[in-house]
Amino acid sequence: MEFDRVVRTTASVREFEDRVVSDADLYELLELARFAPSGGNRQGWTVLVIKDRQLRESIRDLYVEGWAEYQAHQRVGKVPFAPIENRKWTKPAVDLSIAFETRTPFYFSDNLDKVPVLLAVFVDMGALAVLDNGLDRQSIVGGASVYPFAYNILLAANAKGIGGVLTTTLCRREDQVARLVNMPGSYGLAALIALGYPKKKLTSLKRAPVEEFTFVDRFDGDPFR
Repeated sequence: MEFDRVVRTTASVREFEDRVVSDADLYELLELARFAPSGGNRQGWTVLVIKDRQLRESIRDLYVEGWAEYQAHQRVGKVPFAPIENRKWTKPAVDLSIAFETRTPFYFSDNLDKVPVLLAVFVDMGALAVLDNGLDRQSIVGGASVYPFAYNILLAANAKGIGGVLTTTLCRREDQVARLVNMPGSYGLAALIALGYPKKKLTSLKRAPVEEFTFVDRFDGDPFR
């Protein structure tokens, strides 16, 4: 698939055909993804291919809990856990203790254990050059050394006709996941990636035009054209 076609059609896919993704194809995706950049070329990522059924079910249950917290924010029109107060996150915008009282069925989370491929992506925190540490706002820079790798998996998958989605909802339950998979103490959970052959293939994505998010010199400068 041509590169421009790949980037224009790599959608978030959450419903998959009942069709196996071979280990050989999955290995090829990871083989391509490993060429992603990272700070100092330290490549601090570790990927777990989640195959064990009981482990899959446990991860599904933890994901459903995190998704309930996500939905609780959405129901009141809030961006979940967004650092909107002084650019920092201080507390949930909703009462998380009642987040589970109103659960909305969601096919993806409720059937997470059945997706063809589940990849848990972890990163060695000591390998991250977090240059915005110490700023008076939420830190974001460290992700630059792991998320390009994660997105490369999705790009490589799309090029082979495989769909997927990168989700961070499971990170709400990192401590429990850590115990399940024997995660070393220096690591953190960066993402969960689900992969499979999509039930519906999107042919194009809708995104804001360049002129809406690119400006010359200043935030109030002329749109870049």
